Amino acid sequence: MTNPDLKSVIPALPEEKIDMLAATSILQQQATEIRSQRVNWQSYLQSQMISQEDYNFIVAFDNADVAGRETLLRDNRSQCAKTFLNLLGHVSKDQTIQYILIMIDDMLQEDHSRVEIFREHSSKKRESVWGPFLNLLNRQDGFIMNMTSRIIAKIACWSQELMDRSDLQFYLTWLKDQLKQNNNEYMQSVARCLQMMLRIDEYRFAFVAVDGISTLLAVLQGRVNFQVQYQLIFCLWVLTFNPLLAEKMNKFSVIPILADILSDSVKEKVTRIILAVFRNLIEKPEEAAVSKEHCIAMVQCKVLKQLNILEQRKFDDEDIVADVEFLDEKLQASVQDLSSFDEYGTEVKSGRLEWSPVHKSAKFWRENASRLNEKNYELLRILIVLLETSKDPLVLSVASFDIGEYVRHYPRGKHVIEQLGGKQLVMQLLGHEDPNVRYEALLAVQKLMVHNWEYLGRQLEKEQTQSNNPAAGTGNMTEKISIELQEGSLYCLDT
Repeated sequence: MTNPDLKSVIPALPEEKIDMLAATSILQQQATEIRSQRVNWQSYLQSQMISQEDYNFIVAFDNADVAGRETLLRDNRSQCAKTFLNLLGHVSKDQTIQYILIMIDDMLQEDHSRVEIFREHSSKKRESVWGPFLNLLNRQDGFIMNMTSRIIAKIACWSQELMDRSDLQFYLTWLKDQLKQNNNEYMQSVARCLQMMLRIDEYRFAFVAVDGISTLLAVLQGRVNFQVQYQLIFCLWVLTFNPLLAEKMNKFSVIPILADILSDSVKEKVTRIILAVFRNLIEKPEEAAVSKEHCIAMVQCKVLKQLNILEQRKFDDEDIVADVEFLDEKLQASVQDLSSFDEYGTEVKSGRLEWSPVHKSAKFWRENASRLNEKNYELLRILIVLLETSKDPLVLSVASFDIGEYVRHYPRGKHVIEQLGGKQLVMQLLGHEDPNVRYEALLAVQKLMVHNWEYLGRQLEKEQTQSNNPAAGTGNMTEKISIELQEGSLYCLDT
């Protein structure tokens, strides 16, 4: 049911240890307080809200020690599930529901195999084991929702049977929505449930299907404390143990986002888990080309620089030392094999364009312009999306320049860019507030529309030189050419 690779790695993080890590969470703090506020079960019996049978069991269970609970559950296994579910179904007071949920959670934590008590009961009654618990996720009380979520995760992960597909989708969507809530005080508890669920391979694919990876990364890009940061990156790490998911992971920009966190991280546990993700992204994909692409992406995102910094620090954790050495070796090797087009493609896919040497190299564009047609114009399409969506003036400037160079060096480039919708987007940037964006957009438009682009390029360069010389007293050539373009009076038009 679970990935064997993962089982061999995770014993260092048993359930009890992870629970201790989360012991400062608001859910755990509240649970400690609620445990001390004992329920008056006699009042529920007298008001006929619970049966004598349920009363006898819950009182005996509530007053028993660990050994006593073990004996009681051995002799009254069926009654246990029946009583707890009856109480959850008939008691309306939030405080009592909270207390019951803590009892169930503690019972399962004492012995993981006790999840089968609820499975066996639901099978006998031919009912869903999930129904009573999933309904509680709709309550208004945050503690009730999140303690119920813990119980669902434990039954889903520790039972011999996997969670049903529709119920699984509902639960994972609920977890995802909880992650997206602003200022959710139960964020650690939500992340803890995901840490458990994503150890199961089948659950990983279901989580990806509800757009889970994008959600994790969106939260990580916001402001979260280091504990939640660690837990969510742990979820990404667990996902990367599946080779198929490891291959697709960077399509969500995992590497750039984690590289940024790595450069800012001051917590050793966060550093360790990021390095572990990076290692899996190289080791787990079955396609060597994908591993190479991930290496190049890490180089592009300045991970080598961070590895050099980490090598200067002393870590007690042997895993960190081993991962730093592994990653440094792999990334150094990828640099040696890196072609300029590989570097360019990785930069474009990262969406983080800058004036790296390949952009301004005429030799690069002469040799590689036609390669932008590969994989159904994959790189061109990304450049065009960046023109439409990016707010970064540097990205817009470089993307405009690249499209112009593609048109300049590929004979059918004008037609391709127009078919892909790039021409209109470049022309819209002529009115951008940033002067560098306007300049690069204008230059790209010349290449899209004019045969004699070399002349116009010289005029634009001349304008830039003169604008740096206040005594030159020249007019604004950029503005003139822009007006001529809009009026359609510029010579040698090719529209």
